[in-house]
Parts: sequence; structure tokens; C-alpha cells
Amino acid sequence: MPSFNQVILIGNLTRDVELRHTPSNQTVANIGMAMNRQYQTKDGERREEVTFVDCEAWGRQAEVMAQYLSKGRPVMIQGRLKLDTWQDKEGGNRSKLKVVVENFQFLGSREGGGNAGASGGGGKYQSAGAPSGSSDQGGGSPNAGGPSGSPSESPSESHSGGSHQAVDDSDIPF
Repeated sequence: MPSFNQVILIGNLTRDVELRHTPSNQTVANIGMAMNRQYQTKDGERREEVTFVDCEAWGRQAEVMAQYLSKGRPVMIQGRLKLDTWQDKEGGNRSKLKVVVENFQFLGSREGGGNAGASGGGGKYQSAGAPSGSSDQGGGSPNAGGPSGSPSESPSESHSGGSHQAVDDSDIPF
């Protein structure tokens, strides 16, 4: 039976992007996001719940996210769920579900950018691939979403990443 694993999140960063390198010199960024949900109880009381999600990005995409995103910034992330498992110091099995970023889009406007009316604008960034194994493994898998930078997207909105193509500051649309 076929399976499908895709997540789309829109929220705010809970901390600055943490950039590091694996032993095989792969760049990886750890990102924390918060998504708010408002709802009304049966009694008519308005409540809000917050969901916190950890995400990781790889390669040039991780570097771009670390350079342009910071705590509190709104962002849209599209990716896949991944379960990490390990043994703690006491020998117990632990696991954590996270989102591996395949695409992201800046939301809002650049701070101090003089574009006061822009609240929903932003730019897209699509990864050429991310490792499908554990965080310390190198290599990448091709993006199943097709070629990036398709003709239907304008050059100012489409940014292709990966280890083979660099993204200049002038490519960032904000």
C-alpha cells in the first residue's frame, strides 16, 4: 500500500536557528516553531493552545534559514515527519518526532525594510534534497516535488537550494 508523508506548518520561530555541522561536514539547522490554535469551548469560553514542533533543515537551505530567520519570525515550512530514536544515559530507549524541511517560505516583511504594507509577502526556498537517514549521515535524496524553479514561478519568488547552487543575498526577496 502506498504511503504519504507531508507536513505544512505556519508559525513563529521559538528561538534563533541553531546551525551546526555533522562529522561528514554536512550543514544542519535545528529550528523550533510554535503554532497557535484558538477555539471555543462548549461553554462559550475562548481558549488558545500552542503546539511546539522541532524541525531540521540541511545543506544550503539550513545556511539560508540561519542567515535570515531569527526568534519570533513567521515562516511557512513544508516537509516530512521523521522519527529519531536513541538510547539515553541510563540505557532506555527514547524517540522524538520532528519535521525535516523540504521547502520554506519567508512570511511578513524584513524588519526595518521600509515596506510597511507587506504582511504576507515573502520568498520561497526549495531544497534539492535532505538526508533520509539519521542526523549524522551524509548524502541526500532527490526532492520528489519535481524540478525547482519551474517556469510558472517568477524568478523573484523561486529559490533553488542544495549543494550545487548558491543563493545570493540579492536572490532573497525581502
